Amino acid sequence: MKHLITALALAALAGCGLETTGAAATAAAIKKQELEQGKKTLEQTQQKLGQALEQEQRAQPAEDSANK
Repeated sequence: MKHLITALALAALAGCGLETTGAAATAAAIKKQELEQGKKTLEQTQQKLGQALEQEQRAQPAEDSANK
């Protein structure tokens, strides 16, 4: 009887560990997804900034000519 109680207690404790491990894995997956989305957003922002700078540089000579 004593061995049965010990075995049940160990099984219950092992189950808690598995639940914690599963929760940590889920949290890590969510953080990874957030990181990937952040990288995409950063790349898109850099592209838009580059395009805006190119447009400004193209417009600059036209403004200089108009002011002469």
